[in-house]
Amino acid sequence: MSSIRPEELDDRLDGGDAPFVLDIRPRSAFERTAIDGSHNVSVYDDLRGGDDAALRAHFDEIPRGEDVVVVCKMGVVAKRATGVLDAAGYDAATLTGGISGWNGYRKDSIGYRIRSLIWDLKSAL
Repeated sequence: MSSIRPEELDDRLDGGDAPFVLDIRPRSAFERTAIDGSHNVSVYDDLRGGDDAALRAHFDEIPRGEDVVVVCKMGVVAKRATGVLDAAGYDAATLTGGISGWNGYRKDSIGYRIRSLIWDLKSAL
């Protein structure tokens, strides 16, 4: 299963290679803060409870043939969604750290810098 870090996604969104960003969080959370241009399919609670069918019911809203980046709060439930999409033939990736990671990256927070360092160390091992 694939993942993408916030800075990589930001580069792709700024360049000519923008993926379809699928935010699975509840609508109210999406309305408070979201990645510009992202699309909300509010299936977070269903997936968290083990109901993959909730996401499958929205496949017609997710374009095939495009890269899909899945976003949730911290990235954990998005991994489940990414697995469902991968199994259905989508080219999907999870946004590492979720919207929290994205917001930390955009604010250049110390917490994000520490997490990023940890991710770098893990990938080096």
